[in-house]
Amino acid sequence: MKKLILAAAVVAGFAAHAAQAGPLPEAKPDDVGFSPAGLARLDDFFAREIAAKRVPGAVVAIARDGKLVHYKAYGQLDATKGTPMPIDAVFALASMTKPMVAVAGLTLMEQGRLPLQAKVADYYPGFADMMVGVPQADGSLKMEAQASPIAIHDLYRHTSGLMYGGRPDSSSPLARMYPGGTDPAIAGDTQAFIDRITKLPLVHQPSTEFEYGFSIDVLGAVIEKVSSQRLGDYLAKNVWQPLGMKDATFHPSEAQRDRLAYPFPSDPVTGKPQSIKLLDTPIKFDCGGACSFATVGDYVRFGQMLLNGGELDGQRILGPKTVHLMTSNHLGPEIKNNVANVEPHRGGFGFGLGVAVRTSEGLSSVPGNPGEFTWNGAYGTQFFVDPKERLVVVVGTAAPGELRKYYRENVQDIVYGAMVK
Repeated sequence: MKKLILAAAVVAGFAAHAAQAGPLPEAKPDDVGFSPAGLARLDDFFAREIAAKRVPGAVVAIARDGKLVHYKAYGQLDATKGTPMPIDAVFALASMTKPMVAVAGLTLMEQGRLPLQAKVADYYPGFADMMVGVPQADGSLKMEAQASPIAIHDLYRHTSGLMYGGRPDSSSPLARMYPGGTDPAIAGDTQAFIDRITKLPLVHQPSTEFEYGFSIDVLGAVIEKVSSQRLGDYLAKNVWQPLGMKDATFHPSEAQRDRLAYPFPSDPVTGKPQSIKLLDTPIKFDCGGACSFATVGDYVRFGQMLLNGGELDGQRILGPKTVHLMTSNHLGPEIKNNVANVEPHRGGFGFGLGVAVRTSEGLSSVPGNPGEFTWNGAYGTQFFVDPKERLVVVVGTAAPGELRKYYRENVQDIVYGAMVK
Protein backbone atom coordinates (compact mmCIF):
# COMPACT_ATOMS: atom_id res chain seq x y z
CA MET A 1 0.00 0.00 0.00
CA LYS A 2 2.83 2.41 0.80
CA LYS A 3 4.27 1.77 -2.66
CA LEU A 4 0.93 2.57 -4.27
CA ILE A 5 0.69 5.80 -2.31
CA LEU A 6 4.25 6.72 -3.29
CA ALA A 7 3.55 6.05 -6.98
CA ALA A 8 0.39 8.13 -6.80
CA ALA A 9 2.35 10.97 -5.21
CA VAL A 10 4.86 10.88 -8.03
CA VAL A 11 1.97 11.10 -10.50
CA ALA A 12 0.42 14.06 -8.72
CA GLY A 13 3.71 15.92 -8.39
CA PHE A 14 4.59 15.65 -12.02
CA ALA A 15 1.07 16.32 -13.21
CA ALA A 16 1.45 19.78 -11.68
CA HIS A 17 4.73 20.27 -13.55
CA ALA A 18 3.11 19.05 -16.75
CA ALA A 19 0.50 21.81 -16.57
CA GLN A 20 3.27 24.35 -17.10
CA ALA A 21 5.09 22.51 -19.87
CA GLY A 22 2.51 21.34 -22.38
CA PRO A 23 3.71 20.94 -25.98
CA LEU A 24 0.17 21.70 -27.21
CA PRO A 25 -2.67 23.86 -25.84
CA GLU A 26 -4.59 22.21 -23.01
CA ALA A 27 -8.26 21.35 -22.54
CA LYS A 28 -10.37 19.91 -19.77
CA PRO A 29 -11.40 16.30 -20.40
CA ASP A 30 -15.12 17.16 -20.47
CA ASP A 31 -14.55 19.79 -23.14
CA VAL A 32 -13.19 17.29 -25.67
CA GLY A 33 -15.32 14.26 -24.93
CA PHE A 34 -13.31 12.47 -22.24
CA SER A 35 -14.42 11.28 -18.83
CA PRO A 36 -12.08 12.54 -16.09
CA ALA A 37 -12.77 9.36 -14.13
CA GLY A 38 -11.93 7.32 -17.20
CA LEU A 39 -8.60 9.07 -17.69
CA ALA A 40 -7.82 8.58 -14.00
CA ARG A 41 -7.63 4.86 -14.78
CA LEU A 42 -4.29 5.59 -16.44
CA ASP A 43 -3.02 6.91 -13.12
CA ASP A 44 -4.29 3.80 -11.35
CA PHE A 45 -2.83 1.49 -13.98
CA PHE A 46 0.68 2.95 -13.84
CA ALA A 47 0.57 3.23 -10.04
CA ARG A 48 -0.10 -0.52 -9.87
CA GLU A 49 2.57 -1.39 -12.44
CA ILE A 50 5.21 0.83 -10.83
CA ALA A 51 4.42 -0.46 -7.34
CA ALA A 52 4.79 -4.03 -8.62
CA LYS A 53 8.18 -3.08 -10.12
CA ARG A 54 7.12 -4.12 -13.61
CA VAL A 55 8.09 -0.81 -15.21
CA PRO A 56 10.28 2.02 -13.86
CA GLY A 57 8.02 4.81 -15.07
CA ALA A 58 6.28 6.41 -18.03
CA VAL A 59 5.22 9.64 -19.68
CA VAL A 60 1.82 9.75 -21.42
CA ALA A 61 0.39 12.45 -23.70
CA ILE A 62 -3.16 12.40 -25.07
CA ALA A 63 -4.40 15.13 -27.41
CA ARG A 64 -7.83 15.54 -28.98
CA ASP A 65 -8.85 18.34 -31.31
CA GLY A 66 -5.28 19.60 -31.08
CA LYS A 67 -5.43 20.05 -27.31
CA LEU A 68 -3.75 18.11 -24.53
CA VAL A 69 -6.24 16.40 -22.30
CA HIS A 70 -3.68 14.31 -20.40
CA TYR A 71 0.05 14.91 -20.04
CA LYS A 72 1.70 13.24 -17.08
CA ALA A 73 4.89 11.61 -15.86
CA TYR A 74 4.84 8.51 -13.68
CA GLY A 75 7.41 6.72 -11.56
CA GLN A 76 11.15 6.91 -12.12
CA LEU A 77 13.53 7.90 -14.88
CA ASP A 78 16.23 5.57 -13.56
CA ALA A 79 15.17 3.12 -10.87
CA THR A 80 18.76 2.23 -9.92
CA LYS A 81 19.41 5.87 -9.03
CA GLY A 82 15.94 6.62 -7.71
CA THR A 83 15.55 9.56 -10.12
CA PRO A 84 11.93 10.73 -10.50
CA MET A 85 10.51 10.72 -14.03
CA PRO A 86 10.45 14.28 -15.43
CA ILE A 87 7.83 15.28 -17.96
CA ASP A 88 10.65 16.05 -20.41
CA ALA A 89 12.35 12.67 -20.08
CA VAL A 90 14.26 11.67 -23.21
CA PHE A 91 13.42 8.22 -24.56
CA ALA A 92 15.30 5.99 -26.97
CA LEU A 93 12.63 5.75 -29.67
CA ALA A 94 13.85 2.63 -31.48
CA SER A 95 11.44 2.03 -34.39
CA MET A 96 9.43 5.16 -33.69
CA THR A 97 12.34 6.71 -35.59
CA LYS A 98 10.87 5.17 -38.75
CA PRO A 99 7.79 7.42 -39.20
CA MET A 100 9.95 10.53 -38.85
CA VAL A 101 12.40 9.26 -41.48
CA ALA A 102 9.45 8.42 -43.73
CA VAL A 103 8.29 12.03 -43.44
CA ALA A 104 11.79 13.23 -44.30
CA GLY A 105 11.78 11.06 -47.41
CA LEU A 106 8.36 12.35 -48.42
CA THR A 107 9.57 15.95 -48.21
CA LEU A 108 12.10 15.01 -50.89
CA MET A 109 9.36 13.32 -52.91
CA GLU A 110 7.39 16.56 -52.82
CA GLN A 111 10.45 18.36 -54.19
CA GLY A 112 10.63 15.97 -57.15
CA ARG A 113 13.88 14.48 -55.84
CA LEU A 114 12.85 11.01 -54.57
CA PRO A 115 9.92 9.35 -56.39
CA LEU A 116 8.52 6.12 -55.00
CA GLN A 117 9.21 4.12 -58.15
CA ALA A 118 12.90 5.07 -58.27
CA LYS A 119 15.23 2.08 -57.95
CA VAL A 120 17.26 1.85 -54.74
CA ALA A 121 20.19 0.75 -56.90
CA ASP A 122 20.16 4.18 -58.57
CA TYR A 123 21.52 5.52 -55.27
CA TYR A 124 23.49 2.49 -54.04
CA PRO A 125 24.33 0.17 -56.97
CA GLY A 126 25.05 -2.85 -54.75
CA PHE A 127 21.32 -3.46 -54.31
CA ALA A 128 21.00 -4.43 -58.00
CA ASP A 129 23.15 -7.51 -57.48
CA MET A 130 21.45 -8.89 -54.37
CA MET A 131 20.08 -12.40 -54.82
CA VAL A 132 16.97 -13.86 -53.20
CA GLY A 133 17.65 -16.75 -50.82
CA VAL A 134 15.07 -19.55 -51.11
CA PRO A 135 15.35 -22.15 -48.30
CA GLN A 136 15.39 -25.76 -49.52
CA ALA A 137 14.18 -28.90 -47.78
CA ASP A 138 17.73 -30.00 -46.97
CA GLY A 139 18.44 -26.69 -45.19
CA SER A 140 20.43 -25.18 -48.02
CA LEU A 141 19.64 -21.94 -49.83
CA LYS A 142 18.88 -21.67 -53.50
CA MET A 143 19.82 -18.28 -54.89
CA GLU A 144 17.50 -16.61 -57.39
CA ALA A 145 17.81 -13.32 -59.22
CA GLN A 146 15.45 -10.47 -58.37
CA ALA A 147 12.28 -10.68 -60.47
CA SER A 148 11.97 -6.89 -60.18
CA PRO A 149 14.31 -4.26 -58.69
CA ILE A 150 13.88 -2.96 -55.15
CA ALA A 151 12.03 0.37 -55.38
CA ILE A 152 12.01 3.25 -52.91
CA HIS A 153 8.34 2.34 -52.40
CA ASP A 154 9.46 -1.06 -51.07
CA LEU A 155 11.60 0.62 -48.42
CA TYR A 156 8.67 2.60 -46.99
CA ARG A 157 6.31 -0.38 -46.80
CA HIS A 158 8.87 -3.08 -45.82
CA THR A 159 8.52 -5.08 -49.02
CA SER A 160 12.19 -4.81 -50.02
CA GLY A 161 13.13 -8.36 -48.97
CA LEU A 162 15.46 -7.03 -46.26
CA MET A 163 14.96 -8.21 -42.69
CA TYR A 164 16.30 -7.88 -39.14
CA GLY A 165 18.41 -10.63 -37.63
CA GLY A 166 17.09 -12.60 -34.68
CA ARG A 167 13.50 -11.37 -34.66
CA PRO A 168 11.11 -13.80 -32.93
CA ASP A 169 8.39 -13.01 -35.50
CA SER A 170 10.46 -14.37 -38.39
CA SER A 171 10.92 -18.10 -38.97
CA SER A 172 13.27 -17.58 -41.90
CA PRO A 173 16.61 -19.42 -41.68
CA LEU A 174 18.14 -16.32 -43.23
CA ALA A 175 17.53 -14.44 -39.96
CA ARG A 176 20.80 -15.67 -38.49
CA MET A 177 22.66 -14.13 -41.42
CA TYR A 178 21.33 -10.62 -40.72
CA PRO A 179 22.59 -8.33 -37.94
CA GLY A 180 20.38 -6.99 -35.16
CA GLY A 181 18.63 -3.68 -35.62
CA THR A 182 21.19 -1.22 -34.21
CA ASP A 183 24.33 -3.33 -34.62
CA PRO A 184 25.41 -1.79 -37.96
CA ALA A 185 25.09 1.76 -36.60
CA ILE A 186 27.34 0.91 -33.68
CA ALA A 187 29.84 -0.92 -35.89
CA GLY A 188 30.43 1.50 -38.77
CA ASP A 189 29.34 4.38 -40.96
CA THR A 190 26.57 4.58 -43.57
CA GLN A 191 28.65 3.13 -46.40
CA ALA A 192 29.84 0.27 -44.19
CA PHE A 193 26.19 -0.53 -43.47
CA ILE A 194 25.31 -0.51 -47.18
CA ASP A 195 28.31 -2.69 -48.01
CA ARG A 196 27.36 -5.16 -45.27
CA ILE A 197 23.66 -5.39 -46.10
CA THR A 198 24.09 -5.75 -49.88
CA LYS A 199 26.29 -8.84 -49.42
CA LEU A 200 23.34 -10.71 -47.85
CA PRO A 201 20.55 -12.55 -49.66
CA LEU A 202 17.08 -11.01 -49.74
CA VAL A 203 14.52 -13.12 -47.88
CA HIS A 204 11.71 -12.49 -50.38
CA GLN A 205 11.33 -11.21 -53.90
CA PRO A 206 10.84 -7.41 -53.80
CA SER A 207 7.23 -6.21 -53.63
CA THR A 208 5.82 -9.61 -52.60
CA GLU A 209 5.79 -9.76 -48.78
CA PHE A 210 5.85 -7.45 -45.75
CA GLU A 211 9.04 -8.34 -43.87
CA TYR A 212 10.07 -6.09 -41.03
CA GLY A 213 13.71 -5.09 -41.23
CA PHE A 214 16.34 -2.63 -42.40
CA SER A 215 14.24 -1.00 -45.12
CA ILE A 216 13.93 2.39 -43.40
CA ASP A 217 17.63 2.35 -42.49
CA VAL A 218 18.31 2.09 -46.22
CA LEU A 219 15.79 4.87 -46.87
CA GLY A 220 17.73 7.03 -44.42
CA ALA A 221 20.93 6.31 -46.34
CA VAL A 222 19.18 7.29 -49.60
CA ILE A 223 18.00 10.54 -47.97
CA GLU A 224 21.63 11.28 -47.09
CA LYS A 225 22.70 10.63 -50.69
CA VAL A 226 19.93 12.79 -52.20
CA SER A 227 20.21 15.67 -49.72
CA SER A 228 24.02 15.58 -49.32
CA GLN A 229 23.42 15.87 -45.57
CA ARG A 230 23.65 13.57 -42.60
CA LEU A 231 20.20 12.16 -41.86
CA GLY A 232 19.93 13.86 -38.48
CA ASP A 233 20.87 17.21 -39.99
CA TYR A 234 18.22 16.86 -42.69
CA LEU A 235 15.58 15.88 -40.12
CA ALA A 236 16.57 18.74 -37.84
CA LYS A 237 16.21 21.36 -40.57
CA ASN A 238 13.09 19.97 -42.27
CA VAL A 239 11.08 18.31 -39.49
CA TRP A 240 12.34 18.68 -35.94
CA GLN A 241 13.20 22.38 -35.76
CA PRO A 242 10.12 23.63 -37.66
CA LEU A 243 7.92 21.58 -35.33
CA GLY A 244 9.68 22.71 -32.17
CA MET A 245 10.84 19.17 -31.37
CA LYS A 246 13.72 20.57 -29.35
CA ASP A 247 15.04 17.32 -27.91
CA ALA A 248 14.79 15.13 -31.04
CA THR A 249 18.26 13.89 -31.97
CA PHE A 250 20.42 10.91 -32.89
CA HIS A 251 23.17 12.06 -30.53
CA PRO A 252 22.05 13.18 -27.04
CA SER A 253 24.03 16.05 -25.54
CA GLU A 254 25.47 15.84 -22.06
CA ALA A 255 22.52 17.86 -20.74
CA GLN A 256 20.05 15.51 -22.43
CA ARG A 257 21.83 12.47 -21.05
CA ASP A 258 20.72 13.51 -17.56
CA ARG A 259 17.12 13.00 -18.78
CA LEU A 260 17.53 9.63 -20.50
CA ALA A 261 15.05 6.98 -19.33
CA TYR A 262 16.64 3.68 -18.29
CA PRO A 263 15.00 0.26 -17.98
CA PHE A 264 15.31 -2.08 -15.02
CA PRO A 265 18.60 -4.04 -15.15
CA SER A 266 16.57 -7.26 -15.29
CA ASP A 267 13.44 -8.08 -17.25
CA PRO A 268 10.60 -8.18 -14.68
CA VAL A 269 8.98 -11.14 -16.47
CA THR A 270 11.94 -13.41 -17.24
CA GLY A 271 14.48 -12.20 -14.72
CA LYS A 272 17.10 -12.08 -17.47
CA PRO A 273 19.45 -9.09 -17.81
CA GLN A 274 18.18 -6.36 -20.12
CA SER A 275 19.48 -3.04 -21.36
CA ILE A 276 19.07 -0.44 -24.07
CA LYS A 277 22.51 -0.40 -25.67
CA LEU A 278 22.09 2.98 -27.36
CA LEU A 279 21.76 4.74 -24.00
CA ASP A 280 25.46 4.19 -23.35
CA THR A 281 26.94 3.33 -26.76
CA PRO A 282 27.41 6.02 -29.43
CA ILE A 283 26.37 5.33 -33.02
CA LYS A 284 28.56 5.92 -36.06
CA PHE A 285 25.75 6.73 -38.49
CA ASP A 286 22.22 8.02 -38.03
CA CYS A 287 20.28 4.80 -38.51
CA GLY A 288 16.82 5.68 -39.79
CA GLY A 289 15.21 2.54 -38.45
CA ALA A 290 15.99 2.64 -34.77
CA CYS A 291 18.51 5.18 -33.44
CA SER A 292 16.78 8.46 -32.52
CA PHE A 293 15.79 10.00 -29.19
CA ALA A 294 13.05 12.46 -28.24
CA THR A 295 10.61 13.41 -25.50
CA VAL A 296 6.96 12.43 -25.48
CA GLY A 297 6.19 16.14 -25.87
CA ASP A 298 8.28 16.26 -29.03
CA TYR A 299 6.53 13.27 -30.52
CA VAL A 300 3.00 14.40 -29.74
CA ARG A 301 3.76 17.50 -31.82
CA PHE A 302 4.94 15.25 -34.65
CA GLY A 303 1.76 13.18 -34.41
CA GLN A 304 -0.41 16.29 -34.31
CA MET A 305 1.30 17.59 -37.44
CA LEU A 306 0.33 14.40 -39.28
CA LEU A 307 -3.24 14.54 -37.94
CA ASN A 308 -3.45 18.14 -39.17
CA GLY A 309 -2.51 17.05 -42.68
CA GLY A 310 1.16 18.02 -42.49
CA GLU A 311 1.05 21.37 -40.65
CA LEU A 312 1.36 22.60 -37.08
CA ASP A 313 1.42 26.14 -35.73
CA GLY A 314 1.86 27.62 -39.18
CA GLN A 315 4.75 25.34 -40.11
CA ARG A 316 3.94 23.07 -43.06
CA ILE A 317 6.06 19.94 -43.28
CA LEU A 318 4.06 17.99 -45.90
CA GLY A 319 1.05 18.65 -48.08
CA PRO A 320 -2.24 17.06 -46.94
CA LYS A 321 -2.42 14.83 -50.02
CA THR A 322 1.04 13.47 -49.24
CA VAL A 323 0.02 12.72 -45.65
CA HIS A 324 -3.05 10.94 -47.00
CA LEU A 325 -0.81 8.83 -49.23
CA MET A 326 1.51 8.08 -46.30
CA THR A 327 -1.33 6.94 -44.03
CA SER A 328 -3.13 4.77 -46.60
CA ASN A 329 -2.61 1.02 -46.87
CA HIS A 330 0.06 0.08 -49.43
CA LEU A 331 -0.10 -3.70 -49.03
CA GLY A 332 -2.30 -4.75 -51.91
CA PRO A 333 -3.76 -8.26 -52.31
CA GLU A 334 -0.64 -9.38 -54.19
CA ILE A 335 1.53 -8.70 -51.09
CA LYS A 336 1.58 -11.04 -48.09
CA ASN A 337 0.63 -9.02 -44.99
CA ASN A 338 2.67 -9.98 -41.91
CA VAL A 339 2.03 -6.81 -39.89
CA ALA A 340 0.26 -8.66 -37.08
CA ASN A 341 3.31 -10.94 -36.71
CA VAL A 342 5.30 -7.92 -35.48
CA GLU A 343 2.58 -6.52 -33.18
CA PRO A 344 0.02 -9.15 -32.10
CA HIS A 345 -2.73 -6.57 -31.51
CA ARG A 346 -2.35 -5.25 -35.07
CA GLY A 347 -4.81 -7.65 -36.64
CA GLY A 348 -6.83 -5.77 -39.25
CA PHE A 349 -3.89 -3.49 -40.09
CA GLY A 350 -2.04 -3.00 -43.33
CA PHE A 351 1.00 -0.80 -43.80
CA GLY A 352 1.46 2.60 -45.39
CA LEU A 353 4.62 4.64 -45.87
CA GLY A 354 6.39 4.14 -42.54
CA VAL A 355 3.27 3.48 -40.42
CA ALA A 356 0.82 0.64 -39.85
CA VAL A 357 -2.71 1.53 -40.95
CA ARG A 358 -5.97 0.07 -39.61
CA THR A 359 -8.02 -1.10 -42.58
CA SER A 360 -11.13 -2.66 -41.03
CA GLU A 361 -13.48 -2.76 -38.08
CA GLY A 362 -12.86 -5.58 -35.64
CA LEU A 363 -9.96 -8.05 -35.99
CA SER A 364 -7.62 -5.96 -33.83
CA SER A 365 -7.62 -6.61 -30.09
CA VAL A 366 -7.58 -2.86 -29.31
CA PRO A 367 -10.31 -0.28 -29.97
CA GLY A 368 -9.95 2.19 -32.82
CA ASN A 369 -11.26 3.12 -36.25
CA PRO A 370 -10.27 2.39 -39.84
CA GLY A 371 -7.71 5.02 -40.81
CA GLU A 372 -5.84 4.87 -37.48
CA PHE A 373 -2.09 4.88 -38.08
CA THR A 374 0.61 3.88 -35.68
CA TRP A 375 4.00 2.44 -34.93
CA ASN A 376 5.90 1.55 -31.80
CA GLY A 377 9.45 1.15 -30.54
CA ALA A 378 11.12 -2.00 -29.25
CA TYR A 379 12.32 -0.17 -26.12
CA GLY A 380 8.79 0.60 -24.92
CA THR A 381 7.55 3.68 -26.78
CA GLN A 382 4.18 3.90 -28.55
CA PHE A 383 2.21 6.29 -30.71
CA PHE A 384 -1.10 6.13 -32.54
CA VAL A 385 -3.27 8.66 -34.34
CA ASP A 386 -7.01 8.16 -34.96
CA PRO A 387 -8.19 10.75 -37.52
CA LYS A 388 -11.87 9.90 -37.01
CA GLU A 389 -11.59 10.72 -33.30
CA ARG A 390 -9.10 13.60 -33.87
CA LEU A 391 -6.86 11.79 -31.40
CA VAL A 392 -3.08 11.60 -30.87
CA VAL A 393 -1.57 9.40 -28.14
CA VAL A 394 2.13 9.04 -27.30
CA VAL A 395 3.61 6.88 -24.53
CA GLY A 396 7.20 6.71 -23.36
CA THR A 397 8.50 3.87 -21.21
CA ALA A 398 11.85 2.15 -20.89
CA ALA A 399 10.53 -1.41 -21.10
CA PRO A 400 12.45 -3.37 -23.75
CA GLY A 401 11.03 -6.79 -22.84
CA GLU A 402 7.77 -8.40 -23.95
CA LEU A 403 5.95 -6.34 -21.29
CA ARG A 404 6.05 -3.39 -23.68
CA LYS A 405 3.27 -5.01 -25.73
CA TYR A 406 1.17 -5.37 -22.58
CA TYR A 407 1.47 -1.63 -21.93
CA ARG A 408 0.61 -0.76 -25.52
CA GLU A 409 -2.56 -2.79 -25.43
CA ASN A 410 -3.71 -1.63 -22.00
CA VAL A 411 -3.05 2.06 -22.65
CA GLN A 412 -5.09 1.97 -25.85
CA ASP A 413 -7.92 0.13 -24.06
CA ILE A 414 -7.97 2.73 -21.26
CA VAL A 415 -7.80 5.72 -23.62
CA TYR A 416 -10.76 4.59 -25.71
CA GLY A 417 -12.65 3.51 -22.62
CA ALA A 418 -12.35 7.05 -21.29
CA MET A 419 -13.89 8.58 -24.43
CA VAL A 420 -17.59 9.35 -23.90
CA LYS A 421 -18.25 11.45 -27.02
